[in-house]
Amino acid sequence: MKDNDPAIVAIERAMVAIRRSQTRRALNKFAARAGGPAVDPTVFGVLDAVEARDGETTVSDIATALGVDQPRASRLVARAVAEGLLERRADQEDARRIHLHLTAAARTALGRAHTNRQAVFAEATASWTDRDRTEFARLLTKFVADFEATTARD
Repeated sequence: MKDNDPAIVAIERAMVAIRRSQTRRALNKFAARAGGPAVDPTVFGVLDAVEARDGETTVSDIATALGVDQPRASRLVARAVAEGLLERRADQEDARRIHLHLTAAARTALGRAHTNRQAVFAEATASWTDRDRTEFARLLTKFVADFEATTARD
């Protein structure tokens, strides 16, 4: 990479802007707009991680997905369980192993969040052509996969 590559500088600035826009206030505003109660973003990250794995999710998986240590992941999972968003179930083959599952309340909250986020993204890209939106989706998905692969190596 050459120093101060304008494209890389632009990507970095855009990523910082996206991260800043994902504040608790903004996320709560999205939830209110969707007509449902706000789920704390840290707990919501746990729900997203469980949903992404669709089934055999453990606290260790959550720790890895969120980039936190095991005790922090355990506290977040315990909070989600206490809020009625996750349930713990013993593994049928190894009772020492506990799997996490979304409750109906969590699925409802996630569904509202997906619908609302997609509506915001649709509004933000409303003036784009279908081709531009498709290309952006392809490149962003590729970037996320390559970014995850790069950071996993370090």
